Amino acid sequence: MSFNPKTFDYVKKRKLFFTLSGIIQVVGLIVLFVFGLNLGVDFQSGTRMDIMIGKPFTEQDVRAEMKALGLEPGSVETAGDNRERAAVRFGMPLTKEQLASVKEAFTQKYGEQVDIQESTVDPIVSRELAKNAMYAVAIASLGIIIYVTIRFEYRFAIAGILALLHDAFAVIAFFSIFRIEVDLPFIAAILTIVGYSINDTIVTFDRIRENLRLYKVKKMEDLEKLVNVSIQETIVRSFNTVITVVFAALALYIFGGEGIKNFSLALLVGLIFGMYSSIFIASQIWLEWKGRDLVKNRFASANNEAS
Repeated sequence: MSFNPKTFDYVKKRKLFFTLSGIIQVVGLIVLFVFGLNLGVDFQSGTRMDIMIGKPFTEQDVRAEMKALGLEPGSVETAGDNRERAAVRFGMPLTKEQLASVKEAFTQKYGEQVDIQESTVDPIVSRELAKNAMYAVAIASLGIIIYVTIRFEYRFAIAGILALLHDAFAVIAFFSIFRIEVDLPFIAAILTIVGYSINDTIVTFDRIRENLRLYKVKKMEDLEKLVNVSIQETIVRSFNTVITVVFAALALYIFGGEGIKNFSLALLVGLIFGMYSSIFIASQIWLEWKGRDLVKNRFASANNEAS
């Protein structure tokens, strides 16, 4: 039987979607607790060096050069089609003299084409960056809650935020599982995901609100039908909007520079989860909450009439 997005019963399958999302969150929590995040120098004090040599070399070559200079890098990752590039991370900030000695040593061995880019963050700055990143996400979430509450109602706002947390945590878990470095561009990607995800969610919420004015909702079955129709009416638009940005993020990941790869990857994963949560999670959370209030009010009205 073929899948038709305009006739599929999304509401009927909501327990399946909730279970799937629950499994994703639990697995993510376990992985995060066991392995943690691969934090970059933006959130840990130290120095990161991106070394472009222009000819093939190995991790052992880099470590040998560093050892000869009396330096012990925490990690060395080679990259590029021919392993011509390396990302070297040190747990402590390097001095200007140490950086200059590294540049001189690699230039003498591999030639003048060697290019070294470094990023150094001391402990105070790294703590400040981590704190500001959390503030940015918290302020964005608070602003969304206030706007959606005023524009719609508080149930929509809370459902939307829960869906956003679902998306953000899914991306964090993805980066933890595959040990991808988390840096400041990653935070920018999370905030971008929040914007796109809430945009899709609000489109569905707006259609639900419009349909509430058109249809009489007296029981849970009526509410389920209304939400299902609203999703069916907006899913193609939501898919087309997100898939356009997905293509752009994919192009950035494939053809963009090394500095924006993690940003584009986080954006790509987050957009996919954001589309999923906008359709299958946010409106379904609102449905469960609104449905319980509807049943409760009907029960209270029946008791009042009986008395």
